[in-house]
Amino acid sequence: MPPHLKHALPIAFWVAGLALVFILLYAPILSAVLFSFSADRFPSLSMSGFSTQWYAQVLTDRAMLEALWNSLTVAGFTALIATALGFAAAYADYRFRFFGQKAVLALALLPPTVPLVILGLAMLAFFSRIGIAGTLAAVVAAHVVIAAPFAMAVCRLRLAQLDRTLETAAQNLGAPPHSALGRIVLPHTVPAILAAFLITFAVSFDEYVISWFTGGLNQTIPVAVLTTLQGQVDPTIHVIGTLSFTVTLTLVLIALAVVLRQSGGAMSKEETS
Repeated sequence: MPPHLKHALPIAFWVAGLALVFILLYAPILSAVLFSFSADRFPSLSMSGFSTQWYAQVLTDRAMLEALWNSLTVAGFTALIATALGFAAAYADYRFRFFGQKAVLALALLPPTVPLVILGLAMLAFFSRIGIAGTLAAVVAAHVVIAAPFAMAVCRLRLAQLDRTLETAAQNLGAPPHSALGRIVLPHTVPAILAAFLITFAVSFDEYVISWFTGGLNQTIPVAVLTTLQGQVDPTIHVIGTLSFTVTLTLVLIALAVVLRQSGGAMSKEETS
């Protein structure tokens, strides 16, 4: 091992620490997956057998199916709008120079850092004033606020790899601005746009606090789960948690694969050049 990579503690210590972190993170999730196939109503390590009855119960529960439809609808519209706004903001930050640009960028990335309870209360008050509180439109608008910064960050990282002179050269050769944008910038950022869409979809699909404040009777899956848990122990919670985790993990892994692939392509191009 090179001298600059040596540590005061043995490598086994760091491996054990990393393993402990993964155990603390994923042990509760894996236990929920295991209990979702338990034939017992109450979770216990001494299970009497395995069964898919709770999955069948969830898939025939009208309230849960309605909550799932609400979650998919909200997440879909949120991902579309947040990705479009995130790309537009990222492109503006990449392409133009103007007074207060860093302050504008900081404000655009601020919403995820605000406590969700405060953000939810503020949005509830605002949506009540304009008459859309308790609707799915309010949930979508609220989710866009917290999801758009993620889309902007992903798109901006991809745009940073694009040579600024390419778009200018295309315009100097007679291409209109919209043509240069569509033929040079957009093809370069398509992987980032796809990754941003998947990430914002996952962010919206799993969001609970703001959905609870702004959704009213229109429950999403996270809100329905917490409502079901009030005052009772329902084994279908493990099923819903397993399905939600599977959807979110799949979206994040696909987005990560897209980002890593585009990063690897960019690095290979630099090495060949």
